[in-house]
Amino acid sequence: MALHKQTADLLAFLASLGNPPLSQQTVSQARAGYAAMRVASTVELPEIRDVDAGGVPARLYRPTKDVTGLCVFFHGGGFVIGDLDSHDDVCRKLAVASGHAVLAVDYRLAPEHRFPAAVEDAISATKWAHDHARELGVDSTRMAVAGDSAGGNLAAVVALFSGVALKFQLLVYPVTDGHSTTQSYFDNANGYFLTADSMRWFFEHYTGGDRSTISDPRLSPLLASDEHLAATPPAAVITAEYDPLRDEGEQYATRLAALGVPTSLTRFHGQIHAFFSMSEMLDDGAAAVALAGAHLAKHLKAN
Repeated sequence: MALHKQTADLLAFLASLGNPPLSQQTVSQARAGYAAMRVASTVELPEIRDVDAGGVPARLYRPTKDVTGLCVFFHGGGFVIGDLDSHDDVCRKLAVASGHAVLAVDYRLAPEHRFPAAVEDAISATKWAHDHARELGVDSTRMAVAGDSAGGNLAAVVALFSGVALKFQLLVYPVTDGHSTTQSYFDNANGYFLTADSMRWFFEHYTGGDRSTISDPRLSPLLASDEHLAATPPAAVITAEYDPLRDEGEQYATRLAALGVPTSLTRFHGQIHAFFSMSEMLDDGAAAVALAGAHLAKHLKAN
């Protein structure tokens, strides 16, 4: 399917800016450029506050004063860029769409903090949220994890290895295999926002060039054992047609389903990586957030 017209127009606009490829930027330049793309959210909620999740900075979004379930959210950005502000609008909209609280986690970034620092923070914050559910105004028996891209990777890893009883995992174009050898890496190597070279740049910073870490299931959850994967909660995986990460996300969904994990897989045709966080500009982004919210509402509802 051809690129969605809204997406094609957006890519043409970004190309007209003449910015150098991410792989040719310093970390500081990449972070500044990512921050410059932010648009302040207009979504209002009864409660938004920053919290200390056991030493990990986090932000709580509550759509109601009532006790709700909780979605622990990990932002994307290749483990190198992104923060609580970059995905503020996404978290607000997920809270509204699902009717449940969202806790966004500001995990440590590479290259200052390389693998497995982000994993350690993600697991630690999730455990903290479970243990402090009452003060967050949520039900510890109704918890989910979610994330996009690198955040989808962390959500999958938390579901695998945190030991927290979770009701659901929402994985939006997740990184699941650091080997980066799927066909979609070749089909969508250039021209669709996220490039194959960009992913290599991210992994170089995240691993410090230590390729031996790529086979660690905490970095490549697709390589986790059948036993670990089969024990994970129901999942929804969202992918984009023109995304280098498309195939590994779909392979992860297929493997979960084959092991008996109830799994929903939705590919947004004509879309690119990061469309989920562009819901103000892309209709499909808004549709994907609504879909994600519906999944969360279903799996986190009170019995």
